[in-house]
Amino acid sequence: MLLVIAMLPALLAPSCANTTQAPTGGPKDTIPPLIVDIKPLPGAVNFPLEKGRIVFTFNEYVNLKNPASVYLSPPQSKRPQAKISGKNLVVSFEEELSPGTTYTLNLNDAIADNNEGNLFPGFTFVFSTGENIDSMFITGTVLDCSTLDPVKGATVMLYKDASDSAVFLKRPVAAAKTDDWGFFVIPFIQDTLYRLYAVQDAGGDNLYSPDADRIAFIDSLIQPVWKVADTIPELLKYDMKDTLGCRDRRVQHELVMFRENPSKQMLSNSGRPAERAAFVAFNAHDAWIDSLWIAGYTSDKLISQFNLEQDSLLLWINDRRVPPDTLHLFVAYRKTDSLGNAVPDLEHLRLTVDGAKKTFGRSSKRNLKHEDTTCVFKLQADAAKVEQEGFILEFEYPIISQKFDSLDFRYLNPKQKEFKGKLSISRDSLDLRRYILKPQVKMQSGFEYRIKVPHRAFRNINGHWSDSTEVKVSLPTDEALSSLSAVISGVESKYIVELLDEKGSQTLRKYIIEANATLQFPYLKEGKYCMRITEDINRNSIVDTGDLLARKQPELVKFVDFSGSKYIDIPKSSEIEQNIDLGLLFR
Repeated sequence: MLLVIAMLPALLAPSCANTTQAPTGGPKDTIPPLIVDIKPLPGAVNFPLEKGRIVFTFNEYVNLKNPASVYLSPPQSKRPQAKISGKNLVVSFEEELSPGTTYTLNLNDAIADNNEGNLFPGFTFVFSTGENIDSMFITGTVLDCSTLDPVKGATVMLYKDASDSAVFLKRPVAAAKTDDWGFFVIPFIQDTLYRLYAVQDAGGDNLYSPDADRIAFIDSLIQPVWKVADTIPELLKYDMKDTLGCRDRRVQHELVMFRENPSKQMLSNSGRPAERAAFVAFNAHDAWIDSLWIAGYTSDKLISQFNLEQDSLLLWINDRRVPPDTLHLFVAYRKTDSLGNAVPDLEHLRLTVDGAKKTFGRSSKRNLKHEDTTCVFKLQADAAKVEQEGFILEFEYPIISQKFDSLDFRYLNPKQKEFKGKLSISRDSLDLRRYILKPQVKMQSGFEYRIKVPHRAFRNINGHWSDSTEVKVSLPTDEALSSLSAVISGVESKYIVELLDEKGSQTLRKYIIEANATLQFPYLKEGKYCMRITEDINRNSIVDTGDLLARKQPELVKFVDFSGSKYIDIPKSSEIEQNIDLGLLFR
């Protein structure tokens, strides 16, 4: 109560800005609108349950720029009705208010002046339908789970109901929106226990919809410890460009926002991209398949491959007979029923080769291209990553015959003297068509490395043989390139270490470690980089998201602090060593 009463004289003070139009030939109006009157006054009690309205009078004519930013807490199923009348903003309510309840009406970035579009910084109006105004408040931030960037516009919600279903079915007892810094404050709440959630509310209904929304939550019940007062900086409205002011606000709760994996299991897609290839996709991860078969083919004629998340299955037919126009694929799996239980289900899929030409019928032979009768593959190497990743050999179809011992690996030194070397060959654990070829020599700058694949070294399930090819690669030699050496200690778990570009959108190099290690990041151009490290709790080598009902947070992500910054500046032609203690970073 003290806060709103103390602020009122300032609100009613006259403005030095022009109230109607910009002065001709004068300086541009840069002063935002100012509230000069409010009816009823802030802190009003016994507010009517029906047909109540709040009138904000400004010192100049204004526009309602963003009606959705007129936000009522606790929210109703229908948003408040906001209209401009002259210099007034009139807010009314479409539904009956709840008795004995403290409400806050947030204007946020809803209002701008008519002349220059100067944005009103916002205002929180508090009133009660009972005798008293609740006096506690909480603060916090909402961050993206992958980038740790602030999430703007998230709906932060408090529930007295501690059940798991509340956030799906009920509207919160108090709520607020995050600002540009991901910061939120929920003021004028009761001193009691709450569940705390944040939702990126795509539907605008103040409920959590797993298929459309992202969510964040605090594991345990929370209770406010701070009281509203007129000296609390966290309750003020800040210019989002005021970096020092915004950063100095106290943060009680940090929420990490993520998108849940779908939980309702069903077949979501299927297709036949080629005559001897098919796929089925599932809505949720970890599909449970009891059996799967294609009519007319025994199980030994089928090759299958799940992806890492177990939500997509590739199938190939390893049979010399011409495939039928329609494949009859049967999938017996566990499907989610209307009660949320996984029950046995059988689906019959009729798959044709849509939009693709047939390669086995007589009428199509005159239209065939060379790649239609060849074992197609790609052999490639990234010069900057070949030391770590090797050469990558990838086939379009699974192979049934191979002569890896016929591959010829040679390398030339700067004087063009040629040497014959050996390769280690391993198949990718996630893709049976992908092989990794690693030279068994220490690769050096100035050397050229060649792999030659001879004719008919491989045969695929279509019975086609491969052509010959040769790939050459040399390590980068640009003297302006730099290197970063990360000396990592304090490793007590499994971690995923990624070097990202300045935007954080591209992973330049990735390592997975389970012990202290020195990781090399060579051939870096001048610029800014950041290093993201994820604690791989379940040790599956991927970054896992959270699960609300299981009370499971997404796997913990941290960015290395480079002398107070998220980024490290890499100059030209430099060798940088960075010590990173994961014990300090994560604990």
